Amino acid sequence: MEACKKISELLSRLKIKNPLVHHITNYVTVNDCANVTLAIGASPVMADDISEVKDMVSIASSLVINIGTLNSRSVESMLAAGRRANELNIPVVFDPVGAGATPYRTEVARKIISEIKLAVIKGNLSEIETLYGLNVKIKGVDSLEDASSKREGLSEEKEMAKNFAVKLNTVIAITGAIDIVTDGKTVYSVENGHKIMSKVTGTGCMCTSLIGSYLGASKDYLTAALAGVVSMGIAGETANEQLNKEIEGTGSLKVKMLDAIYNLSSETILKRGKIYEE
Repeated sequence: MEACKKISELLSRLKIKNPLVHHITNYVTVNDCANVTLAIGASPVMADDISEVKDMVSIASSLVINIGTLNSRSVESMLAAGRRANELNIPVVFDPVGAGATPYRTEVARKIISEIKLAVIKGNLSEIETLYGLNVKIKGVDSLEDASSKREGLSEEKEMAKNFAVKLNTVIAITGAIDIVTDGKTVYSVENGHKIMSKVTGTGCMCTSLIGSYLGASKDYLTAALAGVVSMGIAGETANEQLNKEIEGTGSLKVKMLDAIYNLSSETILKRGKIYEE
């Protein structure tokens, strides 16, 4: 309940501040990321040209880096923006989409981690394990593994996440059937969400944008990461409950998730948040 209270208070601050969130993200989900950022109460900007990223991030409250669709031009921009954000103490959230799928993708992800101080790293289990140094199988940008649906079955994953957070002095957020969020000391398990969300491209990227939005309104990076994960999970649950299964499917689900984020309130978080602290 204490964690839900912190998130609800942060949501209120976010809506008042309306932080500018600079995205360098992938072109498959860029529109979804912009819309979910607007829906939660922040302002998105999707600038990725090397000629302006340093200037753009300088006026932003946070930076989102997502490697879903990689090219050498965007990687240069990511590194330049990240370094500038670090100089100005602007928090950076990194989504290592598909790390492990190809050597190049993994190399880029590790380069970003080594050269940019990150407030939050958010990925699925296989992506985080790959960056941690474990050997896992990846299918495209989707994990072939997933966390157990029981919290007590996640001890190894939680320990790995804690160790990684301590090593990098960052917050690690692992999304899956049960989400794990930790700064290396406190560990949260989150049971919000629904499996149908995996049928919609972009829910993970949207979650990262939500984290970026919350980061833009708080110096408490752990709560900001937790808030983004919980908010996306609640939106997925709400959208699924409202879906008319006879005539509606994943297209309607995505629209309803955006609506749920737009209508998200402190009361909803306090009522629906399924957060367990260790």
